[in-house]
Amino acid sequence: MESLPSYSELKNNLPLSDSQRHFIEKSRQTVRDILNGIDRRLLLIIGPCSIHDPQSAKEFAYRLNLLKERISPSFFPIMRTYFEKPRTGLGWKGFLYDPKLDGSYAMRSGIEATRQMLLDLASLEIPCATEFLDPLTAFYYEDLIAWGSIGARTASSQIHRNLASALPMPIGFKNGVAGNISAAVNGALAATHPHPFIRLSDDGHPVITRTQGNPDTHIVLRVGESGPNYDPASVAEALNRLEDVKLPPRLLIDCAHHNSGKQHERQSLVFQSVIHQIIGGNYNIRGIMIESHLRGGKQNLTSPPSLLQYGVSITDPCLDWDSSTRLIDWGLEHLQQQLSKLQASL
Repeated sequence: MESLPSYSELKNNLPLSDSQRHFIEKSRQTVRDILNGIDRRLLLIIGPCSIHDPQSAKEFAYRLNLLKERISPSFFPIMRTYFEKPRTGLGWKGFLYDPKLDGSYAMRSGIEATRQMLLDLASLEIPCATEFLDPLTAFYYEDLIAWGSIGARTASSQIHRNLASALPMPIGFKNGVAGNISAAVNGALAATHPHPFIRLSDDGHPVITRTQGNPDTHIVLRVGESGPNYDPASVAEALNRLEDVKLPPRLLIDCAHHNSGKQHERQSLVFQSVIHQIIGGNYNIRGIMIESHLRGGKQNLTSPPSLLQYGVSITDPCLDWDSSTRLIDWGLEHLQQQLSKLQASL
């Protein structure tokens, strides 16, 4: 067995500065304002399917940093920084677990490198999004995340609903792998309530935690039981399900995964459909997710990892950077045209 640092040890060794802490809390509040309709922009959660190479991830962040001011009238961009990967069967489990990409599972290095990368992005003032997979690892880096999700494979898990109720940022529940919306709706509902559960304290001892409940939960549509669920009828059904359980009528739409048939180029069609729905008056759609990297598509994990192509996903296929920016510019133009029309009619 190999020992790991406690949460407090790692956070003391790699601490948040006051300016970083202020930026992250400000970003979380912006996300809340968008979810609550106070800020009428859209969340734009964009980035690689998973982080596997710190250098290419930082290059993506630099590019996003240059883009964010120009698109800020309509979008609040948050970078996907997914360090843990749930697997339907077998496969690479993520940078946090196997940072060398070779099956050595140097988890201590992975945990430290995960936190260091998130600190670097906070210094760049890039808000970060992630999927929380293992409740034991979440508290190594939860203080660095502006928006979190509970994934399609864990939305029904009581353990993850407990975790979401304890986390300090808005949390989106994805609908189930088979398209089941109930998993997401019930997960979001459960996490709004207080829960007692067992977790590790900051110094590594098992303790009983009693959460306050998370008021900022919502759902993320990624695919329906009979096909994609980004269309107006599917969105209306999801909003009705939220209304039935008295949750706020707000949701995000994932342009990737089976909404695009796992064909990265088709994310553009989903994105355009969602923008048209918003322009048409469906302001309950509060955000869009895009899987994007420096280069398009995906590649298989090779041995040795040094043979991997730079800036190409090793998990799900991603839209390339240039195509992503053209798509965002298209959305920005259409949303601004709609705003101009509304202002002219007043």
